[in-house]
Amino acid sequence: MRLLLMSDTHLPKRAKRLPEQLLAELPRADVVFHAGDWVDTATLDLLESRSRRLVAVYGNNDGPELRARLPEVAHAELGGLRFGVVHETGPAQGREARCAARFPELDVLVFGHSHIPWDTTAPGGLRLLNPGSPTDRRRQPHCTYLTATVADAALTDVTLHRLPPR
Repeated sequence: MRLLLMSDTHLPKRAKRLPEQLLAELPRADVVFHAGDWVDTATLDLLESRSRRLVAVYGNNDGPELRARLPEVAHAELGGLRFGVVHETGPAQGREARCAARFPELDVLVFGHSHIPWDTTAPGGLRLLNPGSPTDRRRQPHCTYLTATVADAALTDVTLHRLPPR
C-alpha cells in the first residue's frame, strides 16, 4: 500500500496551486494524508476528488468551512498499522514523549505545523512523521512531501521528496 503525506499547503496564500510533481503522485497513492493548514476548501475538494482515500485534519490556519468538514485528529488502520493525523504537536523538544503519551494506541503519527520535515521514533515505538510543506518551505532549503509503503504491518520506504524551487 503506497502512502502520500503532505501538510501545510496554505493555498492560495503561499502558492497558487499544488506542485505538479506532488499532483502526479496522487494516482499512485492508495492513501493520501494531509496534516492541516489547507487555508482553502478548493484544495480539499481537489484531494477528495483525486484520492482513493484521504485521511486529513484541519490546522490552526483553517477557517470554519474546513473545520466543519475535517476533524482535529483523524485515525486510520492500514495494513495492520494504526495511524493518526494531527496538525500541531508542540515544540520539538520533548515531542516524542509528549506524542507517545497523548497517542498510546498509535503506531504512526503524521503531523504538520512547523513546515520542518521530521522522522523519529519515540521510546515504545511510535513513529512520528512530518512531511514538511510542498508550497511553503519557510526556513527550510526545499519544499517537501513524503511517500511511504505499508506492507506486512510495517512502514517501509519512507522517502522525503524535495521539490524544485518555484
